[in-house]
Amino acid sequence: MSSSAENTRTLVIERVFPHTPEKLWRALTETPLIAQWLLKNDFAPTVGHKFQFRSEPMPQWDGVIDCEVLVVDPLKQLSYSWNALGLESVVLFTLAPTPGGTHLRMEHSGFRADQQAAYHGANYGWQKFLGGLERVLAGDVQ
Repeated sequence: MSSSAENTRTLVIERVFPHTPEKLWRALTETPLIAQWLLKNDFAPTVGHKFQFRSEPMPQWDGVIDCEVLVVDPLKQLSYSWNALGLESVVLFTLAPTPGGTHLRMEHSGFRADQQAAYHGANYGWQKFLGGLERVLAGDVQ
């Protein structure tokens, strides 16, 4: 079985936020803010840093996502691996300033053909997470 890019799917979600790239970057890279919209974590914006996201355990899963920071390009790109439940994937956030705020592109890549349920679950999860990100940004992130 090959793990080449042609054999995998990528989930892409794009949103424009009425906030500066600096404000969005903070919400993507500061541990307490990430915990408010995504999951509990021990993230640090340093390439090579290994960290975990943690959620409530479920019957088939311990609630741990093992990650490693791959790219940190302040105010532009952030990427980390996302490994859980047999899925070895990569999340990439790309920020671009717009006249009224910031365009955010989130790509979650690496879903194999036999991981259709994981792909659909990620689509549902990321829509929910990004909704939470909007709420955090609308709050008092300076």
